[in-house]
Amino acid sequence: MFRKRSLITDSNDATLVMCSLGGDRDAFCEIVRRYQNLLCSLAYSAVGDVKHSEDIAQETFVDAWKKLDTLRDPEKLKSWLCGILRFKASHHRRKEHHQPVKDAEEVEDHNIVAAQNAGMDEQAIQQQQQTLLWKVLDGMEDTYREPLVLFYREEQSVERVAAALELSEDTVKQRLSRGRKLLKRAMANVVEGTLTSSKPGVAFTAGVLAIISSIPAPAKAAVLGGGAAKAGSLFKSASVLTFLASCSGLISAFFGFRASLDQSRTQRERKLAIKSLVWFMSFAAVYVAGSFTFKYLAFSYSNYAGFYTAASLVLVLLFVTSYLMLVSCMFTAMRTLRAQERLFQPQAFLDQADQPNSKQREYKSALQLWGVPLIHFQFGMPEVTDKPAFGWIAGGSSARGLLFAWGGVAIAPISVGIVSVGIISIGAVGFGVVGLGTVAIGIIGFGASAIAYKAYASLSAFGWESAFSGGFSIASDAAIGPFAYATQINNEQAAQIINLTMLDLSYQWLLAAIAILVIVPAVWHSRKVRQRMKQVVR
Repeated sequence: MFRKRSLITDSNDATLVMCSLGGDRDAFCEIVRRYQNLLCSLAYSAVGDVKHSEDIAQETFVDAWKKLDTLRDPEKLKSWLCGILRFKASHHRRKEHHQPVKDAEEVEDHNIVAAQNAGMDEQAIQQQQQTLLWKVLDGMEDTYREPLVLFYREEQSVERVAAALELSEDTVKQRLSRGRKLLKRAMANVVEGTLTSSKPGVAFTAGVLAIISSIPAPAKAAVLGGGAAKAGSLFKSASVLTFLASCSGLISAFFGFRASLDQSRTQRERKLAIKSLVWFMSFAAVYVAGSFTFKYLAFSYSNYAGFYTAASLVLVLLFVTSYLMLVSCMFTAMRTLRAQERLFQPQAFLDQADQPNSKQREYKSALQLWGVPLIHFQFGMPEVTDKPAFGWIAGGSSARGLLFAWGGVAIAPISVGIVSVGIISIGAVGFGVVGLGTVAIGIIGFGASAIAYKAYASLSAFGWESAFSGGFSIASDAAIGPFAYATQINNEQAAQIINLTMLDLSYQWLLAAIAILVIVPAVWHSRKVRQRMKQVVR
């Protein structure tokens, strides 16, 4: 229990929102605890009554619990809460405007009562102080009143006030200085003492919890179920695998680039290797930047979300097309350039390792199964006369495997490459029954983007039956995501069709598979290329 409490306390706003959407009331109470002082202070600054301000803040949290599934960007939780509160405070002021006679009496009346009744109890004294306090603060502009109220409720910390109001510390200091000057000197002690003592505490949080305990979790809780809360711990426990899987493409690209340099024999070949890397990385950068830009624009201009969703699909298709063309052009250019360099710079290819039929250029195991080598890996730069590596386990610029293949273009039941095709395929562009990669295409697709019968992705998912993503989701039957388009959208039926439970159970296995299958062959191949093929470029 204490460990769970610690995890909740250390979580960021986005994690707390996701856990709350999963029905975790402890997570929502942490949101209340985190922002109750800010909301109560802003409400008090707006209406001038401690009790009413706490009522408004409490109503804000209750409304937030009911409508949490409408929050599009969990990282903007604080701004969203403040927006709800300001609307409620404005409504309260308009209502009070039509009821000029309020609970509080004039200051003069309080003074008369105080003089006549020396035995006034503490509650009445506090009410008098509140009336006097608001008499002073009501004459200030919100610009100075809000920082002043927060300052004394945030343990007189300029830094915390600046963070709460999203202002610079210098601006807060200037407004506090001006605010203090606006206070009447005779009232300074009363104002400071009353603001400090009126700060909301544990009772406020308990009150919100008591109210929301009888209210069903937000609509998306039915979609996410307990899985949202479990997902938080899942992502924490899989943090190393997540990092490795996320970086596996870059790690593989680094070792692939190093192998290309070790295979090069002339300056022109070296320049081609560098140029190829730049092109691949540039297209990837455009794809990633474009995807995030479209997502940001869709959040900022929600009326055009459909347009940006369509644009993201076009971007994915352009990325796939560009990588297919780049792979084809790269290997064609390498073969053509190698043939030219053998003619014009024959002195660069005198070593035994550079002869077309050299055994150093490949490894083919003596052990065979049904006439096919168990292992066949190629280590030299592709030549015009080369055929794809072929074996049960194959690797090279172009590889065909009866079990596993790794390379630039890999085709096998389990395939890993820039372009991969198989039952299980992993690559920048992966085509397979189960596709994984930057763009995954198949029956089931997991990737940054996915085009599949069942598509699961972080940026954009386009599924025939279902789609799930953290950005754009388009499908025929069911879709879940901030921008979702399908027959069933962000509801229980959609969750059942998409089968989020399966995603939770398979998540760590997928990360492990990506990390191992992408990184290990790339490192091994690069080391073997260096051992067998590295020479000084001439």
